Formats: sequence, structure tokens, C-alpha cells
Amino acid sequence: MLVGLCFARSALGAEAGTENGEWPTYGGDLSNTRYAPLDQIDAGNFDDLEIAWRFNANSFGPTPETRYQTTPIMVDGVVYATAGSRRAVVALDAGTGEILWMHRENEGERGESAPRALSGRGLAYWDDGGNGRIIYVTPGYRMLALDAATGVPVAGFGGEGIVDLKLDIDYEMDLETGEIGLHATPIIADDVIVIGAAHLTGSRPGSRRNEKGYIRGYDAHTGERLWIFHTIPMPGEFGFDTWGEGSAAYTGNTGAWTNMAIDPDLGLAYLPVEQPTGDYYGGHRPGDGLFGEAVVAVDLHTGERRWHYQLVRHGIWDFDIPTPPVLADIVVEGREIPALIQPTKQAWLYVFNRETGEPVWPIEDRPVEQSDVPLEQTSPTQPFVTWPPPYDVQGVSLDDLIDFTPELKAEAVEIVGDYKIGPLFTPPIVSRWPRPLATLMAPSTIGGANWAGGAFDPETNLFFIPSSTVVSPLGLVVPREDQSDMNYFRGMETDPALGDVDNPGRAEPTVQGLPLLKPPYGRITAYDMNSGNIAWQVPYGRTPEAIANHPALEGLDIAPTGRTNRGGIFVTPTLAIAGEWGRDGARFPFDSTTPQGPGAMLQAYDKATGEVVGEVHMPAPQTGGPMTYMHDGRQYIVVPVGAAGFGSELIAFALPEE
Repeated sequence: MLVGLCFARSALGAEAGTENGEWPTYGGDLSNTRYAPLDQIDAGNFDDLEIAWRFNANSFGPTPETRYQTTPIMVDGVVYATAGSRRAVVALDAGTGEILWMHRENEGERGESAPRALSGRGLAYWDDGGNGRIIYVTPGYRMLALDAATGVPVAGFGGEGIVDLKLDIDYEMDLETGEIGLHATPIIADDVIVIGAAHLTGSRPGSRRNEKGYIRGYDAHTGERLWIFHTIPMPGEFGFDTWGEGSAAYTGNTGAWTNMAIDPDLGLAYLPVEQPTGDYYGGHRPGDGLFGEAVVAVDLHTGERRWHYQLVRHGIWDFDIPTPPVLADIVVEGREIPALIQPTKQAWLYVFNRETGEPVWPIEDRPVEQSDVPLEQTSPTQPFVTWPPPYDVQGVSLDDLIDFTPELKAEAVEIVGDYKIGPLFTPPIVSRWPRPLATLMAPSTIGGANWAGGAFDPETNLFFIPSSTVVSPLGLVVPREDQSDMNYFRGMETDPALGDVDNPGRAEPTVQGLPLLKPPYGRITAYDMNSGNIAWQVPYGRTPEAIANHPALEGLDIAPTGRTNRGGIFVTPTLAIAGEWGRDGARFPFDSTTPQGPGAMLQAYDKATGEVVGEVHMPAPQTGGPMTYMHDGRQYIVVPVGAAGFGSELIAFALPEE
């Protein structure tokens, strides 16, 4: 439901791509377009790319990291990135990859117990008009300002360059063990740093009580807190009445764990908020629960709410908003619209006028099935996007099941008989043995789309979004007293003959090791945002060897299946570029082989048609967002990669030097 505060100002002024050959923010620009107007690399020479330099992050922590989710930035000839399991910051020469400086905080127990550890997704750059600063958040939830030239903490920022984000948050928490952190990057505009919050994943929370993910703005010069937005309202604040039975007091989460966006011309910051504590059970928090799973626009300088739209009411599906909002100027039926495009796990693009919060195309409230889980009080309706059409499967039906052969289809139907299936927003169920074990949900808890998000091309107004086609079983069990004070959390009953087995219930059911649903298992979808039509849709990546060489499929002519993905994408004047991702989870092991040997492929798609027009071998799968920049007349593409037994690296590709 939209609730807005009207203000009369119009400006079509979203940042439309990178400038000066740089990549200065996580999303390329404050609008998260991930567009770079660089054309030295194109369809005619993409296959000629070679590795220009490599940065190995394996020694930046006690153990090598394999989930290297960073997106580097590049400013003034220097690449900045986070690295390693203790989240060091490194500055690299943009032409050679040589380490210029490194900074790491020793956080002791606070860092070791952090809910969002490892290298995170990156950092931010800010210039005060003469001196560049790197702003980043440690695993232990401290914000640091470093001199961009030296890596030395800036003495005038906070206390000796550090602001403790566990303080000045409007409630008390343990500074060592408080379960709050951030793996996304800060975002900065008009001398204001906006900081989100993240928590442990909430499928099996230890308590219905948790830290609250309030979002704050800070002075980029001094580190002073300027404002705070209570994502769970306090008494007297708007939205407090959407929390029943006093649940606003103890419920936590509702942070912004993904990256945010800013429109400096409108003076608005856009917050994609996650759901409250308890991903699949909300009986302890009756009500719609604002601002859980809402897009919220706040005044950049005061934090005052200007408008919001709640995408899911009383969420129990882990459909928290995972991707950065993308700000784009589009033309719909002759009207120029300053738009906000919000991809979601549920495979919808929610498109709003970013100035007013009004949906660009209708969003309808429709009745949904109600939960029969004890004490659960689901919302009778949910918002349904009527346009654009979804980019991936929504809900599970018999028609969606694997059908390579009649025998595999019959086996899939038999397996599904042990579960509940239905359309989008079918609620989780209490798990029973032998059936029903759980609700099968598609898109799954990883999406649809996930944290890497999409890309927007301001030349054609095409929007590109990678997605995954996966199911998640959503079963609920009563936790033991030593596990949680929740009434229910995620789990699945097992055969009583096996004894007291604690089954977290996360594994996707498979058919002889093959995915339950039909392919494609990953897609890239391109939308014409002026009309909302799908311009093209293609499988993401190659067919995994685990499928191509499966004995049950021997002799069959299998069309390209694509593969699951949570990696990123970026766009240039002619290409959309994305690498094969490396974590297929319980579905099937990622086969890290290519015709060129172990690794994965970085692929270039014709942005007008989706045709693969080039590919180059990577020594390991892509694990974070790729980016591109120009340095000394040479265009580079940098990709974070990682895998078990490999660790993590940044790989920089460029055309051969003349």
C-alpha cells in the first residue's frame, strides 16, 4: 500500500551511468544502473580478452574465502576493494593490480562473532573537494573513514577515523555480541553517508527478540549522526499501529541489507527493507508490520519519510527485498517518468514514480490463501504486480515439473505428492511425517533475483535482470527450548524410526539428482521499460555438466538449461556482460570445468537480442558483481571469482596491448 507525502518538484535527473571512465560506486552510479559508456571492448573482440592482472585475496584472513561478493570501485587510477575473511581494504594500481596500500581492523571477539562476516560487498568513495576518503563498514559494525591515498584512518572522523555503529542507534545492545552488521556498502551523496543493517539469516532464529535494523545518515566530514529512520516504528510514529500485541517492542531485523540508491536532485534516499524477525513464521508479530519488506523514500538530509510502498504484508516467505533499487528515467505513453525499478525474489519488477511513490503500472490487492499454522495471522491480501510480466516462475504446479522424459516426470509427480504446492504466496505449513512435509515455494528463498541485482541502459531504456529458477521447501517445526523461544521455525519432520533428528528442511527435492522444475534454471531477462514488455529472455550460462552428462538424459537432445545464479551484470553501449556463478547449493555441485579447463565463462550478450556474442575463460566462477573502467586508454573488466580449493581473486581482463 502506498502512503506518501506529496511535494511539488519534478526533475528527470537520475545518474545515467559512469563518467570519466571510472566506476566510483558499487552500482556504478548512485542510481545503480551498472552502465558504463565504454566501447573499446565489443562483440568483435570480446573473445580476444586476456588477463591483464590478478589480485589474490587468500592471505587476507586466517582461511581463504570462497564467496568473494565484492564489487570493486575505481577512482582516479586506483581500484579499491574489500578482501579476505576479515574484510581488509586494499588499494590497487588500476593498470597493474599492484597493491598500493592495505588496511585491516583487528576486532577480536566482536569480529569473530559478527553475523555478517567475510569480505562483504565492497566500500564507498567520497571526496571533500580535495581529499578522497574510503568509507566502509567492518564485520563488527564499525564505520571507518580512510585516506584514499594512504589508507590511514582520518583523525577528524568519529574517534580517530572510526564510528561505532552499535552506539547511537536508539536502543541498547551488547557491543561485542550484538547480532547486527552489514555486508552491503555505504552510499554517499551531498556529504551524507547512509548506512543500512543486516542480521543473521532468519529461517531458524534463536529468539523472536532481535536487534532492530534501523537506518541512519551520517555527516561525511565528521561522522556525526544526522538522522535515524526507525524501520520498526516507535510509539507515536507512523506505522506503529501495524504491529499487534506489543510486538514492535521486541521484534527485530527490518534492516536494509542490500545496497540503497540516492537521487541527489530530489534529495531522496531509497531504502529496500527486509522482513521482520522470523522468515517463515510471524505468529509472534501480528499485523502488517511496517516497514518490513517495503521500499521507503526518505529525505537524504533529515531521514523524514516521504513515501513508502510495502511489497509484502506480514511476510512469512523470506521475500525480503534483496536487490538494490535502480533509478531510471523512462517514457511511458508519452509521459516522462522519473522511475524506481525494484527487482524482487518473487520475480516481479515493482516500478514506481520515484518522486511520488505512485506505481507506474497498476498493482492490485488480491486475496491469498490463509495459513493454518497455530497462532499465525496472515494478511488476507497481497499486492500483485499487473505489469511488467514476471521474469521467472511463480508458484509450483504439476506443469512446472521436470519433463525431459515421461519417467522423470512421473517420478517428479510422485515426489511432489509428499509436499503442498500452489501459487505464489501459498503459506508454509507445519511439517508432518510422512506427508505433507512442507510447502514447495517458487521462486525460492534465493529468488528470483537476489543481491547482485540488475542493470539499466539509459540509451535504450532496457533493463536487464538475472534470475534463478529454484524451489524451496517451507516446513515448520516446534523448536526445542534450547533452540529458540519461537513457536515455530523452519524444519522438516523425519522418519520417527531414525530417532530425534533435527532436520533444518532446506534441501530442495530432486529427481535422481536433477532439479525438480523444468529448465531454464537461470535466466537473463531484458525489459523495454518504456512499455514494460519483455524484449528478450535467454538462459544464463551454459548447461552444467552434471545435467548434460546425466545418465537419465543419455541420448537426449537437451536445449541449453542455463544455471542458477546470484552473480551480477553490467551494460555497455553494445553488450550486457555477466559471468557464470559458482554456487548451486544443494541442487547439484557446480561443475567447474570448461572447454578451456577448470573454471567458468565470462559471457557477453548482444544487449539488443540476448545472443551470446563472446566469452572468455575465468579460472573460477564469478562470485560478485563485475565492473569495468578505462585507464590509460585501455578498458578493463574486473570480476571477483572464487571456489572451494581455489579461494578468491579479482581477475582483470583487457584486450592485448598493441
